[in-house]
Amino acid sequence: MKEEVIGVCIGEATPGEASFISRTVSRSGEYVTLDFDGRLILGMVEGLVRGSPSISGDILDPDVVEQILKFEGEGGQYIKGKVRLLGDVESLEIPKTPPPPGTKIMRADPSVLQRIFSGGTIRLGRLLSHPEVVVSVDANKMVSRHLAILAITGAGKSNTVSVIVEELIKLNGMPILFDMHSEYGEAGFSKVKRIKPRLNPIYLSFPEFKILVDVGKDAYIQERLLRKAFKAAKENIKGGGNFIPRILDELEAIAGSAEQMTGSEKNAIAGVINKVEDFENRYEGLVDPHAPHILSEFEQGAANVVDLGAVDEDYADVIVSHVLRKTLHMRRSGEMPPVFCIIEEAHILAPAKRQTHSKYWIDRIAREGRKFGVGLCLVSQRPKSLDQNSLSQANNTIIMRLVEPSDQRHVQQASERLSDDLLGQLNALNTGEAVVVGMMTRIPALVKIDRFKGKLRGSDPDITALWAERAAEKQRQHKQKKKEVKDLYEGMI
Repeated sequence: MKEEVIGVCIGEATPGEASFISRTVSRSGEYVTLDFDGRLILGMVEGLVRGSPSISGDILDPDVVEQILKFEGEGGQYIKGKVRLLGDVESLEIPKTPPPPGTKIMRADPSVLQRIFSGGTIRLGRLLSHPEVVVSVDANKMVSRHLAILAITGAGKSNTVSVIVEELIKLNGMPILFDMHSEYGEAGFSKVKRIKPRLNPIYLSFPEFKILVDVGKDAYIQERLLRKAFKAAKENIKGGGNFIPRILDELEAIAGSAEQMTGSEKNAIAGVINKVEDFENRYEGLVDPHAPHILSEFEQGAANVVDLGAVDEDYADVIVSHVLRKTLHMRRSGEMPPVFCIIEEAHILAPAKRQTHSKYWIDRIAREGRKFGVGLCLVSQRPKSLDQNSLSQANNTIIMRLVEPSDQRHVQQASERLSDDLLGQLNALNTGEAVVVGMMTRIPALVKIDRFKGKLRGSDPDITALWAERAAEKQRQHKQKKKEVKDLYEGMI
């Protein structure tokens, strides 16, 4: 392939960055190569500006500008920018010396890019600047070093999640997807295990049970009484029976000794009994004393979709924290294969400004999961509302369109690999386009994510078509009723 020179280095350079000037229009994020000191160095174009030496910012007369353009045309314009040096094309080691002035900057050969970007085990898509180059990432580093997928609503998060899950299925992996909007169960994965969000209370920890019963952290007496009944019921249930009635029996037994209780304790025991009874009614059909442990339903080589679309935030918090806690325990003992837990709406379960049970286990797995083969994927459209400590533990990031500066800053603070120029790309990304950075890819990439072949409910509905369909159905029903009345009337004559 003939080398295409797109510019030359000017001014001073460093081993990590060089300025260039050109008359050729290049794209921000495009890959280039520089040949100096006997090495071929890969770089990425950043910080582009276009100007003209004749039409400066001091010229304020449009007629003058028009005359200059008539005389020079566009030939007098130039492109100026920077090249971030990414490393030697073979080893990706940063050069020890800067490129000298006058060094030619060439458009990168697709075969070089193919060698760098196509060695992974999970295919994501194609390079935006070089659509002929497939981008794949390292599954081991994605799972063990965790992942965050961040974007505004409608930018393509669900499609990206689905592409990754399908690729994990091909690797006989074990993705567990906490589906907050019931959109993945019917998505059309090659193999899917739909898991109802049922919990057997016998398997819950006391903090998890306390959340569902709605005993607040400041209700000390209620918590003490409920803990006592919970512990006693756990010990007695070994002989069989329903766990919740056992707890109520224990609470009633405590209430029976009312003469030994203070007024506050009497009020507290009555309140706890009411809350446990309300818990039974509120979560009827979800809390099942005959249900197996939820982790026993997960299957390797399938998309394990836990449907949380119909449950409240407290129940979702308990389900997620329970699965994460037990998964970490079972991985430590080798009772289950490595897993990749994908948490949709992560800003709800691991919020920045309040504590949840899930947040504790997300943070713990983010810190400890690598050693035991438990990976995390945090998916959110509101990065600034997501716990920064949890986000910063994700050493891989797929960032799609983000508009709010506060979201962008939050992401950059959590990801040291996101440069200012890559950050500036986030406003201009189209649906399905992403900045991919982290340990799972050898160098940062601007990627057009593949289109998932199944069907996702997360895409925007055709509102006008639904209105028309609804109106047509109403009209059909109206005509049918008129016909039935007419037939009835004619039958009576």
